[in-house]
Amino acid sequence: MIEEKSMLEVKNLSKSFGGVQALKDVNINIQKNKIHGLIGPNGAGKSTLFNVVSGLYPPTEGKVWFNSIETSYLAPDKISRLGISRTFQDARLVPNMTVLDNVMTGQCFTGYNSFLNLFFKPFYFSCQERKIKKQAIEVLKFIGIPDYADFWTSELVWVERQMVQVARALISDPQLLLLDEPSAGMGIEETKVLSNVIREINKKGVTIIVVSHDIKFISEISDWITVLDFGEKISEGNPEQIRNDPIVIEAYLGE
Repeated sequence: MIEEKSMLEVKNLSKSFGGVQALKDVNINIQKNKIHGLIGPNGAGKSTLFNVVSGLYPPTEGKVWFNSIETSYLAPDKISRLGISRTFQDARLVPNMTVLDNVMTGQCFTGYNSFLNLFFKPFYFSCQERKIKKQAIEVLKFIGIPDYADFWTSELVWVERQMVQVARALISDPQLLLLDEPSAGMGIEETKVLSNVIREINKKGVTIIVVSHDIKFISEISDWITVLDFGEKISEGNPEQIRNDPIVIEAYLGE
């Protein structure tokens, strides 16, 4: 039974790659309108969990539900249509496109611009393109990087690419946003800016899961935190509980 107000439920989830067990019997419940941190040392299975939830990998065992709909074996585009959007740890952007064009691609999953529409309804397609462009500009303003719209993504530094990823994920107006190591490579000031952006996104009613190995960053922005280590959930609780949990301390620092 899925708890009231929960948006995402991961139940008894396992994922293996040959003889390597990346996730083992993981159970996580994500509450609506919350910021949920997902932390753990490198290799803990955090990104693998995101890949299963977003449909890039099918689970070996277990189930995933989003808004009471089972999504365990749905394709990524179908999961995206349901209202889940994500970023990637390696900042996947198209280098020979502008920032604005990269952000606009976040709306291409909708399926409105089919071949028939392109052939028989060019005016309709043109209107859709203008609408998406306007949305992309608004998202860039919201993120705080409107001046980057005409830059080639190949010109951006790592921190700027991460912010463009967030903008691209937001343009589809998701209910659930998955952020995979968004603060990676950022200094203290850049991380503060990102934290503020994440909070503003959440205020708009977007539920957020943030993956990181940085306990301090996650503790400052999260309502609830789940900790993974070697593919298993080892702890869960509010930020204070996680910071003081000896099991978590041992996983990060060793005995």
